[in-house]
Amino acid sequence: MPGSAESTVIVVEDDPSMCQALDRILRLGGFVPRAYVSAEALLQNCRSDGALCMIFDVRLPGMSGFALRDRLASAGAIPHVIFVTAFDEPEARARAARVGADLLAKPFSGRLLLETIRRLDC
Repeated sequence: MPGSAESTVIVVEDDPSMCQALDRILRLGGFVPRAYVSAEALLQNCRSDGALCMIFDVRLPGMSGFALRDRLASAGAIPHVIFVTAFDEPEARARAARVGADLLAKPFSGRLLLETIRRLDC
């Protein structure tokens, strides 16, 4: 149901053009994005409960996407995380896999992102 918590996707991305692209892709896919420019902005202004998933850039100013995920997880259950990165490194893939997260290397297709999210909602 559009606008419901089940269709909300939280995005933490500091690159304005990437954030805009993610917003467009998610809206076209029927999701409701809520975007933040940093991990700290998310922590100050948002509750993650009820979101379908979260998309975190790995390399953010301040707290990294991995550190953000760990902090949210230590505070309680969180939705599935999809990490995105322009630096596709084996260590990042392994770290994402250890916590059951997906990792998409930039540039990725909108189709791949939407398929990854829809796989969560099966």
